[in-house]
Amino acid sequence: MSTPRPRGSALVDGSRPDGVLDGASGYAIVFVLLVVSYALCAMQRGTNPSPWAFLVILATVAVVFHVAGTRPLAQRIAWAILSAAALATIVATLLGASGHVLDIVFSTASMVALLIAPATIIAHQVKRRGLNLEALLAAVTAYVLVGLFFTFVFNLISLVSSTPMFGAPEDDSLANQLFFSFTTLTTTGYGNLIPAGAGPQAAAVAEAITGQLFLITAVARIMRGTGSARGAVPTAPTPSKESS
Repeated sequence: MSTPRPRGSALVDGSRPDGVLDGASGYAIVFVLLVVSYALCAMQRGTNPSPWAFLVILATVAVVFHVAGTRPLAQRIAWAILSAAALATIVATLLGASGHVLDIVFSTASMVALLIAPATIIAHQVKRRGLNLEALLAAVTAYVLVGLFFTFVFNLISLVSSTPMFGAPEDDSLANQLFFSFTTLTTTGYGNLIPAGAGPQAAAVAEAITGQLFLITAVARIMRGTGSARGAVPTAPTPSKESS
């Protein structure tokens, strides 16, 4: 009887192995998609979200569900919802649909997707042991996803509020909200952008605290297996007693 080929192993005929979206390579693809999302958001000089960035975000979440090994039924349901959202976005963009309500829908949907993705990554990685490239990429991608999530929190606040996010109308843009989010997440705080109003200020405080808690807890839990892996001492097998 032939032994089943392990998942991800190379084929004898030299064809590409399974698992292209698994492990470190999967998280590398997620990171590339995040870079594209960041670039598209940084190009927005208004508060209206980019529909193309939303499509890339949907693709990112779909890949995250696969990389994190979500149950097949949950993956199929998620992919159906993501596909429907992507199709609706493409149709709306091609038809030239625009408006304040549509901007709020894009911003809210992006925020929800960017909340689910890092939670899925962390839930996947906390069950694993050891420090490797996959764990490092998972930590980085989850951290960037948190920054993008709060970007759209600020964006949604700006869209539903009559007061500009940073006081001056010329400073209120998705690009500036993106920049402000990541400087707040990393507690850099250059001071060139200051949120106006209690809502944006509360969100900024929440992001700063989240950023610190993420570094202290989530990354530590993802990489917690390093010490145990180094300190593990192999035990000798127990000899079996011979029957008399």
